[in-house]
Amino acid sequence: MQRLGGAGPWSAFVYRERAGRVCYLAGAPQKSEPPKFRRKAPAAMVTHRPQENVANVVSFDAGTPLKPGSDAALDIDGTHFDLFTKGDTAWSRTSDLDKTITEAMAKGRQAVFRATPQKGPPTTDIYSLAGFAQSLALIDKACGIKR
Repeated sequence: MQRLGGAGPWSAFVYRERAGRVCYLAGAPQKSEPPKFRRKAPAAMVTHRPQENVANVVSFDAGTPLKPGSDAALDIDGTHFDLFTKGDTAWSRTSDLDKTITEAMAKGRQAVFRATPQKGPPTTDIYSLAGFAQSLALIDKACGIKR
């Protein structure tokens, strides 16, 4: 795996697997609530797999198993998105929605991700989007994605 760079809390990476190149960016929240709730470090990611014609796959790892069948909520500067959950991660339901969320994050200031764990209280992770657009540009270039 090679780190391409990054800005703010966001870092961009590229690696090769059998199917081809994979480019992704990852960021950590600036604040997680409730503060005492024990879980792995949450993270937000956007992934491109150009050899599979897949781009802008948005995922949020809550750091804890989520309640089966529950939806998670993503709010980017007041625009609301519903995400489906499986295991400890939430995704959008369509590639068009992935692209819309990625573009909103690139232009946005803050993303708030809310999810319901299998055990324990609902969680909220607040991500600063400063540096997201720069990291997105790095993975777009590395994987040949045009905006």
